This record gives sequence, C-alpha cells and structure tokens, in this order.
Amino acid sequence: MATMNISLPDQMKAWVEAQTKDGKYANSSDYVRDLVRKAIERDAKEEAMAERIREAYDSGFVEKTIDEFMDEAWAAAQQADVAE
Repeated sequence: MATMNISLPDQMKAWVEAQTKDGKYANSSDYVRDLVRKAIERDAKEEAMAERIREAYDSGFVEKTIDEFMDEAWAAAQQADVAE
C-alpha cells in the first residue's frame, strides 16, 4: 500500500480524529480511505447519470408534456394491477 502525507488545519485534523473515536474506523487512515472510496462511487454515479442524460438528449424530443406522460404511466400501472 502506498503512503501519502497530507496537511490539514488543526480543526480539520481534530475532526478526522474524532471520527475514529467511536470505533467505526481503526484510525484516521481508515477514515480517509473510506472518504476516498465514497467519492469514487459518487463520481461514478454522477458520470452514469450524465451519460443517461446525454443518451436521452440524443434520442430526441417528444410532444407530450410530463403530465400527459405521467397520466399514461399511471393508467398503464392501474391496468397492470387489474390484470393480475
């Protein structure tokens, strides 16, 4: 495992260390690694959402309003419930 040294203001250092007091994290390094993992996951989700938005935009536009679309979806869902 590689080592990285970072500098934090005293207040931030104290806050990170406080996060390890309850035993959820063994030490400050574990906590920072968890923060980085969560940031990686968040970035991946944001990129996936951006890709879906690009795909939707590239697929073209529809003439229906969101209300019309939702009314049709609601009606289809109700028909599916009746069919079961």
